[in-house]
Amino acid sequence: MRRFTALYEALDRTTSTNAKVAALSAYFREAPPGDAAWALFFLTGRRLKRLLPSAVLHEIALEDTGLPDWILSESYAAVGDFAETLALLLDAGGGHGASRSLESWIRDLVLPLRDAAAAQQKTALRAFWSELSPAERLVLNKLVTGEMRVGVSATLVVRAVAEVAGVAPPVMAHRLMGDWEPSGAFFLSLRAPEGRADDDSRPYPFYLASPLEDPAESLGPREDWIAEWKWDGIRAQLVRRQEVHLWSRGEELITERFPELRDAGRLLPAGTVLDGEVLAFRDGTVQSFAILQTRIGRQKLTAKILADAPAVLMTYDLLEDAGHDIRERPLHERRARLTALLAQAGGPLRLSPSVEGDGWSDLAGQRAESRARHVEGLMLKHHASPYRSGRPRGEWWKWKIAPYTLDTVMIYAHPGHGRRASLFTDYTFAVWHEGALVPIARAYSGLSDAEILELDGWIRRHIRDRFGPVRAVEPVQVFELAFENIARSARHRSGIAVRFPRILRWRKDKKPEDADRLESLIALVKPQT
Repeated sequence: MRRFTALYEALDRTTSTNAKVAALSAYFREAPPGDAAWALFFLTGRRLKRLLPSAVLHEIALEDTGLPDWILSESYAAVGDFAETLALLLDAGGGHGASRSLESWIRDLVLPLRDAAAAQQKTALRAFWSELSPAERLVLNKLVTGEMRVGVSATLVVRAVAEVAGVAPPVMAHRLMGDWEPSGAFFLSLRAPEGRADDDSRPYPFYLASPLEDPAESLGPREDWIAEWKWDGIRAQLVRRQEVHLWSRGEELITERFPELRDAGRLLPAGTVLDGEVLAFRDGTVQSFAILQTRIGRQKLTAKILADAPAVLMTYDLLEDAGHDIRERPLHERRARLTALLAQAGGPLRLSPSVEGDGWSDLAGQRAESRARHVEGLMLKHHASPYRSGRPRGEWWKWKIAPYTLDTVMIYAHPGHGRRASLFTDYTFAVWHEGALVPIARAYSGLSDAEILELDGWIRRHIRDRFGPVRAVEPVQVFELAFENIARSARHRSGIAVRFPRILRWRKDKKPEDADRLESLIALVKPQT
């Protein structure tokens, strides 16, 4: 634990990418394999699921500090991280116990808390804290609460482990995909020349396109590029090896959420991996993302849900063919193989069609039809491009249509996280309906650092009410928001939900009465077919 805490502190006190990678590489070289595996687990964004109820941590904080609940809430609002709030409020003593490895802490002490009664969990936590120094206690709290944010991306962690193993970062990224259990044997397999070969379900790292901000003509000859619709669904890879596994881009296994895709995948040859988009598809037409959402998060898929929102995988790339990784082959070859493969599959596995056009102006005209097709624009991929990992620029572009925009009034402010925990950086926005402001969206991105500081100062001077860490503010500041789509939603007070809202501009030139009306937004909602 001391070694991992030292790594945490080294990462936390620098903004240098090279310094972060150097600290990570040194740790992964020197730490015991079991500790290195658990460090990798946490630093790549994974967390211990269903470990401790938040109520237990809240109760122990109140009992051990003797503070009233409102002071604890105010402290959390000021810090923005409950793990850090606990470490700051509790007694600064401790650090007298024997040093344990990170692996021992997690496997022998922390994981057994999951099945313990609340009283036993409290007793154990108090014993843990008495054994740790203040810095180690902070790190343990972060591991227990799942708040391990330390200003390092998973990409940098992968880069450091790749450096230690002596392989290219994309190779290491693939080795780390899918489900894996942290252990010394696992970490040693990552460092082995041949890598891990223990998981037939493992997908490949996803290749992500960059937004096209220059005119399409700047890409050169139209005939060098393959154009496809930019589908608005769930990006996924269907892996057919021994069994069928469907992975979302967030590395979530969603196979059982889409049984029709699982069953269709079983008809593919073993050693096939497809990349595509899960879409709601009915009567030969792609449905809106709102319809697909009716299947997301449901505990039970009833016959009615399956009938109302049947799914397809709109497939646009073939990554593995007959057990061979073909990502380095040019796109036009991968697409030809994919076309031949899906001609035999049929059913819910569909080929994403090419969008034909004689020139860029022709494509631009078809792109203008995007919303009517329930798509977000066009994808442009160089016909000779390999399938890379991450978001390298130059070969895959997303040429999206202009977003919807609306003027809104800020009504609530929420504190940020991590380094911005002491600032109000997230905001709730509203529009007018029958003389009252109705919340329509929450957004946090789009303002500059200077604007955030200015707005934070204004918020603190114009608070009307408090709801835990949230502040209701005077409804006078107008902001222009952008969003990608809009749909009916019974879960929202306004009756509608907007997709991917973000701040375009702080409209200091407008008054709150200039903000949009809910009726104008409802008029944008297209009938769900």
